[in-house]
Amino acid sequence: MILARESGQIMEMDEINNNRFMPEECMQGTVDDFYLCMEKHEDHFKKIFQEAKDAGCKLKFVASYKDGKASVGLQHIPPAHDFYHLYGKDNIVLFFTDRYTEQPLVVKGAGAGSDVTASGVFADIIRSIKS
Repeated sequence: MILARESGQIMEMDEINNNRFMPEECMQGTVDDFYLCMEKHEDHFKKIFQEAKDAGCKLKFVASYKDGKASVGLQHIPPAHDFYHLYGKDNIVLFFTDRYTEQPLVVKGAGAGSDVTASGVFADIIRSIKS
C-alpha cells in the first residue's frame, strides 16, 4: 500500500487481497492466546513449510501491485527468482515497467528494522503536526 500510494494511487487496506496462511482463530484474543493457538496448529505450519521445501522453494512473504490490484501473502519462491536469496530484514522491489518488461529493475538492500521504522513513524507524526 505504501508503494502504491507513493506512486500516486489511492488505496486503502481493505482493497488489498490478503492471502492468509494463519488459521483465523489464531488472530483472535490476546497475545498469549496467539502463541497457544500457534502451538495448536503446528502441523498446519509444518505442512506449509514442507510443501515449499518439497518443491525446491523457500517461503517468502510477498506484496505485489499490478494493474491496480494489490496482494500480500506467502509464496513459494524458486531458486532462480530474485527473492530467493533475500535474508533477514533485507528488502527487495522488482519494477516491471514499459522499459523493463522481460527483466525487472531490481532494488535490493537493508530493510529498516524496528529502530529505523520507529524513527520514521515518529518523523511522520512530527511532520503531520507541523502541517
